[in-house]
Amino acid sequence: MNTQPILGLFICMFSFVCCQFIVQAKTEPIAPVSTSKRLQHGKMYRTGINISDYYVSEKLDGVRGYWDGGQLLSRAGNKLSAPKWFTEQFPTIALDGELWIARGKFSETLSVISRNSAHQGWQNVRYMIFDLPAHQGTFAERVTAMQQLVADNDSPYLKMIEQIKLSSTDTLENVLTKVIKLGGEGLMLHKQSAYYHPGRTDNLLKLKAFADSEAKVIGHTPGKGKYSGLLGALIVQTPKGTVFKIGSGFSDNQRRNPPAIGTVISYKYWGFTRGGKPRFATFMRIRNSL
Repeated sequence: MNTQPILGLFICMFSFVCCQFIVQAKTEPIAPVSTSKRLQHGKMYRTGINISDYYVSEKLDGVRGYWDGGQLLSRAGNKLSAPKWFTEQFPTIALDGELWIARGKFSETLSVISRNSAHQGWQNVRYMIFDLPAHQGTFAERVTAMQQLVADNDSPYLKMIEQIKLSSTDTLENVLTKVIKLGGEGLMLHKQSAYYHPGRTDNLLKLKAFADSEAKVIGHTPGKGKYSGLLGALIVQTPKGTVFKIGSGFSDNQRRNPPAIGTVISYKYWGFTRGGKPRFATFMRIRNSL
């Protein structure tokens, strides 16, 4: 029996399947890979540490941005539509930082960077770097490297968050008080001897005058008095199932156009009530989903 025709047919069919697979692989969109796993994330500040072992910087209320040496990515791995003129002088090394306009301008910052096309609004944004993910040295060495990098770079959009050294807890509290009065969120403490470690680590600590968390909007209550016809409060539910109301922290526009049911919002609070609900819960913002 002559098997050559059968063998030839099999080879043709195999080649066709391979070609189809290659074409499909090339044409199907590739989902963005979260950059969050590449980045270092802090834990909450704890008492009893030696303050002099840490660098201290302001915690900016911006949007986390990762520069991979060629493109600017969000924490979720989406490519941000920054204009070419915004990043053209950025270095070809990885940078970790915050896209930021000014204190109290988070919503404006998010509005600028969320658009799917480059626009002139980026002129108000600065990329405030606070770490070098690929650098092999300690944080103290990375601070020196960042200072030199920014000094040698002519980009008006690339800046570095100031890193300072403090000697005591009293000094730390004074700096925190000053930052909060200026409208800031809090402080970050970064251990000088630590190497960059992707994931959540004790080498990076967050210090705020309040705690914050997230909850899902499950309802609205109508406003009264001067808020008649507007939002009175959000009814929200925490991931653990606790239901409570948030009635403060909203702008007039947010009361006219409140976060929709199902939206995840961030709120701040000061401890808990005896019933386990956040005390003095105040709306901060709709969670950034970039």
